Amino acid sequence: AVGACLVLGWQAVSDAKLISPIYLPSPLAAWTVLQEGFESGELQPQLYATLERMFYGWLLASILGIVIGAAIGVSRPAREIFGPTLEFIRPIPSSAIVPAAIALFGLSDGMVLGVIAFGAIWPLILATVHGFAAVEPRLYEVSRLLGMSRLQFIRKVALPSAMPDILAGMRISLTSALILTIVGEMLAGVNGIGFWVLLSSRSFRSADVFAGVILFGIIGYLTGQMLSLLESRMLRWRDATR
Repeated sequence: AVGACLVLGWQAVSDAKLISPIYLPSPLAAWTVLQEGFESGELQPQLYATLERMFYGWLLASILGIVIGAAIGVSRPAREIFGPTLEFIRPIPSSAIVPAAIALFGLSDGMVLGVIAFGAIWPLILATVHGFAAVEPRLYEVSRLLGMSRLQFIRKVALPSAMPDILAGMRISLTSALILTIVGEMLAGVNGIGFWVLLSSRSFRSADVFAGVILFGIIGYLTGQMLSLLESRMLRWRDATR
């Protein structure tokens, strides 16, 4: 209902021409651009390129973030040693490393992936550290009594216990990955929805710009729902325990 009201309000403002159609097209015009783009086959390659970069950047950040976060979170001395460094690096905006990424990788897909991974890794590292640090201390004592190795403890006890925090971090990092994919495509000028929107704005094709914004929203919503479904399946044991 809220979404329908927003679209109706957008249509009313467009019909009344309170804002020039050059800058604010009608929702029907933006939707028509989306339909024509997919029917003609123009948007499919752009969409696939954006999804591929977002997925690989997010996957790289997920793997590294979970491994680093687990290594730090499972050890109190490691948390005390590396905690201040993480808090120092974490607030650095991802856009601040773009010049360094361009110098290292040039205006290429490697630069975009590097920026995505850098921006998306911090929610995962912090969530994983928090999840491992919150493991019940008695479980450590029980694992020692059972003669479990550190790796067995992580795999059988700590990782399942920290999984809710890890999945929450993955959802946040997925949103960051989508945003950074768009920004990276615009800066690097590589094929994708972000660069397509940039070219449309420079050509004053406002309907194309808003069509791209709608597409970004659809991508973010669907990927978020897919991860929520995965989370509900992986944490089914938690509901049974409750």
